[in-house]
Amino acid sequence: MKAYQELSKEELLSLQAQLAAAYEDAKGKGLKLDMSRGKPSIAQLNMAMDFMDVINSESDMRTEDGVDVRNYGVLDGIPESKRLMADIMGVNADNVIVCGNASLTIMFDTVARSMTHGVLGSTPWCKLDRVKFLCPVPGYDRHFSIMEYFGIEMINVPMTPNGPDMDMVERLVAQDESIKGIWCVPKYSNPQGYSYSDETVKRFAALKPAAADFRIYWDNAYAVHHLYDDRQDEILDILTECEKAGNADMVYIFGSTSKVTFAGAGIAAVASSKANLDAIRKSMTIQTIGYDKINQLCHVRYFKNFEAVKAHMRKHAEIMRPKFETVLRILDNELGGLGIGQWTRPNGGYFISFDAMEGCAKAIVSKCKEAGMVLTGAGATYPYGKDPKDSNIRIAPTFPTTEEMEMATELFVLCVKLVSVEKLLEEK
Repeated sequence: MKAYQELSKEELLSLQAQLAAAYEDAKGKGLKLDMSRGKPSIAQLNMAMDFMDVINSESDMRTEDGVDVRNYGVLDGIPESKRLMADIMGVNADNVIVCGNASLTIMFDTVARSMTHGVLGSTPWCKLDRVKFLCPVPGYDRHFSIMEYFGIEMINVPMTPNGPDMDMVERLVAQDESIKGIWCVPKYSNPQGYSYSDETVKRFAALKPAAADFRIYWDNAYAVHHLYDDRQDEILDILTECEKAGNADMVYIFGSTSKVTFAGAGIAAVASSKANLDAIRKSMTIQTIGYDKINQLCHVRYFKNFEAVKAHMRKHAEIMRPKFETVLRILDNELGGLGIGQWTRPNGGYFISFDAMEGCAKAIVSKCKEAGMVLTGAGATYPYGKDPKDSNIRIAPTFPTTEEMEMATELFVLCVKLVSVEKLLEEK
């Protein structure tokens, strides 16, 4: 297949006419497809409906150590749920606090607490002239939204297949005391699906930041979200590596069961050093009487152990895998060799990252929307919504059916082709 860049102006004009006619035909189909967020599908949610049968009015509502989960008490999570979340997050249960239904809330609270009260005795960030965070890009838009909300300056750090550009990370944190943290999605990253190499994790653990209150925000959202049994990415335990490097306090790890059981009713947790957890507990005594222990108990009784979690996640993979493979098959068949796009091939997580020709992402997303398909907004994977190359598009294959995903991807590649031809004609 000939690359579009090699086509003459006459060939491009002829191709443009064909693609424009096909696009008009697609618009006439009245499609209504939504790939804007990485949501579990209805089939995935239905798969866990027996979760609702775990307890009833006759159930014993006490934990293993005799606490009645219907009442006050147990601020930081019942022991059983700590062990379950520790297994999911790959840490020790002693290093875990279990909170509410979403890890995003814990991340927001962690930043807010640092703003108002500082980190382990440091100056509260709100009293500093400048506070900065490093943001691997492309990345997770909700991380960036937290930063914008608190007025924290974001610095782009390019992602590689092994993780963030660590030469850049090491240099920046060592020389700038106003850099207080970095956001990380270390396993099946959002949106590229990359997983951090052992070397990257060890270099993170060995960082020598100028700021004593620098923290790594390790959002391990896709810890157990594999697509394949025989191709599973694994990452080192950052908490253990930080302890080995003498930086035990430098990391917060976040995780949840939001895409394991129910997206709106999971349990979330944070793992860190004793000093960091003690600081979190101190604010929790003011903030809450305690989180939903009934939900914690339900999760423990539903899964019983980590092996059951892994078995449950294999069922998720069976539903998700055909959708990812459908997208990749069509991208390969329709765009391979054309020189107008590159895409990732993740082994897990919830996204595929697509890089169009420079200056084309917004136009592609706009054309898709006009024809009945909603994608994540172009630029959303960069701080302030500004992709400097206007090229990255996040594809979220999970929510539609496989058949809908096929239609959506065919429309997507049509829009990619049409916008790319128009861009090349502008440059001729």
